[in-house]
Amino acid sequence: MNIRSLLAILMLVSVTSIHSQNILTKEQAITFALENNFGIKIAKNNVTIAANDKGVLNTGYLPTVTGTAGATFNRDNTEAEFLNGDVTTLNGATSSRYNARVNVNYTLFDGLGRLYDYKRLKETHQLTELQARQTIENTIFQLFTVYYNVAQLSENVNALEETITITKDRLKRAEYQFEYGQSTKLAVLNAQVDINNDSINLINQRQAYKNTKRDLNVVIGNVLDENTFDVNAEVNFLLQLNKADLLTKMKANNVSLLQVNKNISISNYTLKSGTSAFLPTIGLTGSYGWNKNNNNAASFLTTSTNTGISGGLNLTWNLFDGRAVNIYKNAKIALQNQEYEKQSLIQSIERDFNNAWDDYQNKLTVYRVQEDNIVTSKNNFDRTAERFKLGQATSIEFRQAQLNLLNAELSKIQAKFQAKIAELLVLQISGELLNVDF
Repeated sequence: MNIRSLLAILMLVSVTSIHSQNILTKEQAITFALENNFGIKIAKNNVTIAANDKGVLNTGYLPTVTGTAGATFNRDNTEAEFLNGDVTTLNGATSSRYNARVNVNYTLFDGLGRLYDYKRLKETHQLTELQARQTIENTIFQLFTVYYNVAQLSENVNALEETITITKDRLKRAEYQFEYGQSTKLAVLNAQVDINNDSINLINQRQAYKNTKRDLNVVIGNVLDENTFDVNAEVNFLLQLNKADLLTKMKANNVSLLQVNKNISISNYTLKSGTSAFLPTIGLTGSYGWNKNNNNAASFLTTSTNTGISGGLNLTWNLFDGRAVNIYKNAKIALQNQEYEKQSLIQSIERDFNNAWDDYQNKLTVYRVQEDNIVTSKNNFDRTAERFKLGQATSIEFRQAQLNLLNAELSKIQAKFQAKIAELLVLQISGELLNVDF
């Protein structure tokens, strides 16, 4: 297969595999991820579990009702002597007993332990919701990191395709010039070598593009065939972002900080619930029972049946438990440690925010510089190409101008998507990632 056939096939595959595909929009990608990502599914199930735990059935405020029943059957050999001296001997005498009872227990007062446990369960449910939100935020950030990587590789492929087209034209020109004796075979060979190198670069970029689309498909739940979709490479920067405003929102909305606050609330309620161990517990008990005895012939009563209700009030007070006192003291110290951890986290998050903000501003600046650089490289290439057509520039000079333009294009593409990902990181740290339009 000659070089022209290779190029024709390469360009045809490129057109059919990239430009004719359906576009997976950012909104569609988010929807797919929220519906199909397994990490998000697990997080949602954990929220449901926490919601069940905080329900009235798990509060301890409802009474407990138990039922018991039993039956006993006896077959005995009995010798009975009565007061009048009569003796009765029974072989195989049968008797049976049956009973059933319903018991009710209800705690009237437990030192407010149930109240604080119920509040703790509500806080735990809210904590689980925050954990689910963090999972969603991390998944969305991962989604767009991969999404923009796909977009970057797609634009890289387009840039390399344009480079091959230019090199192909140069090869034709070199072949014509060689045929008419205006150039040497060396110019043709150089152009063929450059086409081979550009083709290898394009093949590698296309493979990376395909692999990264598979990564994207995993994040959204493998709902698409990576050969049937492309992504939207358009990027819109939220240039109206205000650092001071975002810093304020970070302190109020950062999901890691919110989780620490919830853990402190949970520990506080756990501590208060522990104080119930030092107070009395008052409870009510009640029961309704039925008993029936079928006696053998040696008994005075042939059958007896009892039914009735009973009730009572009980009080339990643990007057001293040294272990409980020690546990309470340690719980107070652990709560204080959580407050220290919160202050440490605030410092770390503020540092991370400032680093992310500066990185975002730097990447925006680099992107603007690369936009200016592409204009300069394009002008330089156009002038060199014109001089090359007139025979005033060598093929080496033309190739160098072509590579400079390609590198400038690839650098601009990279800078654009790196700046966008840096912007997303700023939004994630400030707690605003789920509140913006992508």
